[in-house]
Amino acid sequence: MPRKPAGEPDGSAGESAESETAPATDRDGELATIGTTVRATRRVLGMTVEALASRAGVSTGALSQLERGQGNPSLQTLQRLASALSIPLVQLLQGAPEPEHFVVRAGHGPRLPASSDDDRDSQVMRELLTPSGGRLQVIRSEVPPGFSNEGRSYRHLGQECVVVLSGRLRVCIGQEVVDLERGDTVTYDCTVAHWWSNPGSETTVVLGAVTPLAF
Repeated sequence: MPRKPAGEPDGSAGESAESETAPATDRDGELATIGTTVRATRRVLGMTVEALASRAGVSTGALSQLERGQGNPSLQTLQRLASALSIPLVQLLQGAPEPEHFVVRAGHGPRLPASSDDDRDSQVMRELLTPSGGRLQVIRSEVPPGFSNEGRSYRHLGQECVVVLSGRLRVCIGQEVVDLERGDTVTYDCTVAHWWSNPGSETTVVLGAVTPLAF
């Protein structure tokens, strides 16, 4: 059998090299798809990396790495992530376009932090009902009886519309005081100093729409 000239590549060796590198390339593509799907779904759900990592039982670092298309997640990890994101595992593996709709089940929206370091603000429970980072922000708030942030009014860019779902709410806008009851709505310019109080004996539930985003 004739010998190959020195320096000529061996065909079988070339095929072997290609077969070894192809899976790595495929794996990179799969990781990129998984990472993109995880990140997009997480954002639509209004979840932070930390919140998703905690819910799925994975480290924040590993999740951040995966969202960048890196790492070597196990199938068990991917199953936990899919469960935490409420999507089928196959969707996580194959990818899918961002949902055109966003559903928040009652009581399951992300809880927002207090809007200031004032202890009184921590008394109000705020639940985000719209996707984090979207163009519209709707917040459901529960204001306990006796609450008031008078003396710590807010002033920021934008406009806010507040609808009282139950209870009573007093809204002070500049020098004007508006008392609202169930079904009442007030819209005001947020560049004017404003504050809320609950003069009633029951928890007041309000729905507020804000633009631009306040949180």
